[in-house]
Amino acid sequence: MTLLKDTGTLYTGLNKPEQEQKLRQLLNYLSLNSPFYKELFAKNGINPDEIETLSDITKLPTTTKDDLQQRNNDFLCVPQNQVAEYTSTSGTLGSPVTIALTESDLQRLATNEYNSFLCADGSKDDTYQLMLTLDRQFMAGIAYYTGIRKIGAGIIRLGPGVPSMQWETILRLKPTSIVAVPSFILKLIQYAKDAGIDINQTAVKKAVCIGENIRNGDFSLNILGRKITDAWNIKLYSTYASTEMQTAFTECGEGRGGHCQADLLIVELLDENNEPVGPDTPGEVTITTLGVEGMPLLRYKTGDICTYNDEPCACGRTTLRLSPLVGRKKQMIKFKGTTLYPPALFDLLNEMDEVLDFVIEVYANEIGLDQVLLYLVPSQDSEECDHRIRAYLQGRLRVSPQIRYVSAEAILKMQFKETSRKPIKFIDKRI
Repeated sequence: MTLLKDTGTLYTGLNKPEQEQKLRQLLNYLSLNSPFYKELFAKNGINPDEIETLSDITKLPTTTKDDLQQRNNDFLCVPQNQVAEYTSTSGTLGSPVTIALTESDLQRLATNEYNSFLCADGSKDDTYQLMLTLDRQFMAGIAYYTGIRKIGAGIIRLGPGVPSMQWETILRLKPTSIVAVPSFILKLIQYAKDAGIDINQTAVKKAVCIGENIRNGDFSLNILGRKITDAWNIKLYSTYASTEMQTAFTECGEGRGGHCQADLLIVELLDENNEPVGPDTPGEVTITTLGVEGMPLLRYKTGDICTYNDEPCACGRTTLRLSPLVGRKKQMIKFKGTTLYPPALFDLLNEMDEVLDFVIEVYANEIGLDQVLLYLVPSQDSEECDHRIRAYLQGRLRVSPQIRYVSAEAILKMQFKETSRKPIKFIDKRI
C-alpha cells in the first residue's frame, strides 16, 4: 500500500477509483488469508470479483464485535512469526479483543497519526506532552508516539494522572501541546488554580482531546469544552478512534468534525437494517480497513453512533467528517420511558457546579428494567447542595436517578481500576 509521503502538505484524500481499487485488493487478500472471511464469503455466496464499486460494498455482510470477540484468532491473516505487536481493546463493551499488527501495520499506524496531528495543526516545531499510558497493550499510545516522531516534533512521555508532575514538567520543558482526556484537563486547571500557576502564561497553546466529547452535535463546544477554554486560552482538537479500525478521525482547526483518512478506511453509517443513512442522520459507524495486513476488517460495526457530513471543509479537505459520538449502541439506556446515552448524561453532570466528579452505573432491576445510579462528588456536604442537584436532574431529565455521594478518593478508585488505561465514567452492569 502506498501511504502519504512525508511532505507535510495538506492531505485531501483518495479519489473514488483509487479507493475502489484498494477495496478490491482487500477482498482478494481476505479471500486468500482470512479464516473468518473465507468462511463468511462461502456461507453467503460472495464472489469478491463481483464487487467492483464502492456502492457494491452493501452486497457484503457486516461483521460485529461479537464475531471479533468469539473468533478473535480467525481474523489473523499472517503467520504468528510475522506479528510485530499485540494490542488489545479496552473491553468497554465486553471482553477485550486482541489486535495483532505486522511491521507494515505499525508503519500504517504511524502514518495515520502523522496525518492526524498535521490535521490538528501540528508541526515539527511542536513539543507534545503525552498524558496517557504507553503500555498495557494500548494501541493509541503507540500511534501517538510514532505519529509525532514521523512529524519530527518533540515528545514528552509522562503518562496519565498526577497533576503536580504534569505541571512541573510543563513549566520546566515548555511543551506547546498536550494530548489528554478532557476531564483530566479540568483537573489540571483546578490544580493550577490552587497552586497559583498562571496557565495562560505557559507554552501550551493546543490540546488534542481523546476519549471524551468536547463538542455538541452542532460542533459548538459542550460544557466540558467550554469549561476548559473559559479557564485556559488553548485550542482544542477532538478525536475519535478505536483499536479495531487502527485509524483516527481528527478535527482540523475549523472544528467541524473528525476527518476520515480515505486511503486508510472506508466508513459507512448504517441504520438498524444495515442500510446507509444520509448526512446529519444518526447511524452506526461501520468501517472497512484499507492497507492492514495482520487483522483487516470488512464492514465492521463499531457499535458507535454518529452522524456525518460530506461537504468540503473550509480547511480544504474534501473527505467525509464524523460528528461527536452520540453514544454507543449497547450502552443505550431506557430509563422510565426516557432514552439516554452516556455522553448526554456526561454533559448534564459536567454542567453542574455542584458536581465535582462522577461515575454513572446502569443495572437491571428484578424485572429487567434499566436503573441509573449516579456516584457523585458534591461541591458541598449540605442539604442545600443535595437539593440543587436533585432538582436540576429532575428538571433536565424529567426522571430522578438514584444518587450516592462519595469522596473524591473513592471516585478515583472507581474511575481508575488497576488495569484501566483511561478513566472509567460509565459502568454497565447489564452485560
